[in-house]
Amino acid sequence: MGKDEIFLDLLEACAAEAQASVKRLTAVLTPGGRLGDLDVLLGKERLERKLLKQIEEALVRTFITGLEREDIEALARSLYKLVKTTEKFAQRYRLVGDLVQGVDFSQQAKLIEEAVGILGEMIRDLRKLPPLERVKELNDRLEATEDAADSVVDDLVRDLYHANLPPGQFLARKDLYDLLEKLVDRCRDVGAIFTHVVMKNS
Repeated sequence: MGKDEIFLDLLEACAAEAQASVKRLTAVLTPGGRLGDLDVLLGKERLERKLLKQIEEALVRTFITGLEREDIEALARSLYKLVKTTEKFAQRYRLVGDLVQGVDFSQQAKLIEEAVGILGEMIRDLRKLPPLERVKELNDRLEATEDAADSVVDDLVRDLYHANLPPGQFLARKDLYDLLEKLVDRCRDVGAIFTHVVMKNS
């Protein structure tokens, strides 16, 4: 794996930025969170895009890699999509913030933070290509987090359809619930690629 050090460094930087984006979002969504903090979050996507470009440029310059080039790029792009979805939520939240005042997103936010934390462990574990038992442990944790997030959004949407809200408030909540659910799905996508890479190289 020594020849992949530059790519592993950059992938870990991508994962760290994804974690930072989600933590920033969580801070905004918790009681007392400041809408102005979204400005920092919106800048994360540009940094993640820059890291993705560095990986793509390094792949062009490097003829031999330990991990397959397609796998390195797939991991980088899936992490970029995670940050991009976080940015999309932030943009939408800024637009409809007045329609969702007092709405509690904390359960979803906490689970997303857990999921992206597991992704950080996965990317760091690539340096030593973990045994399949470790891969299973990480995937089991990620799957449990995804299941919990699905359960939370099901409850939220059920309550939403019975809340008799004005159309604007209904649509704003439903849109944000769906985007937070999509963030968990993005985490699962990264986990699936990680598992594929490890199993292929074991």
